[in-house]
Amino acid sequence: MSYAQLNLVFLAVAGVVAVVLTRRAGVGPRWWQAVALVVVVLAVLTVVFDSLMIMADLFRYDDDLMIGLDLWLTPVEDLAWPIAAGLLLPALWTWLGRKDER
Repeated sequence: MSYAQLNLVFLAVAGVVAVVLTRRAGVGPRWWQAVALVVVVLAVLTVVFDSLMIMADLFRYDDDLMIGLDLWLTPVEDLAWPIAAGLLLPALWTWLGRKDER
């Protein structure tokens, strides 16, 4: 299984869970705008710091498992984790917070 295939499965699950939790919490479009901003910031930070770590030769990837698209030196597959965290953690936080108010 390639990194991209693993990421697609992981992101699909994260997206579905985030949508279900936020629908139950009753959030509006402004909440989703804030989450989108958080995801962009996390992605930019990931690209910068992963590229610096790759430049320092702290780790390497198996090129056979990559799709070959890089942002600076960071493979796009690395962006799945900050995207999932940016979706899941605020959704869970909001859902748990709203649950306490009921």
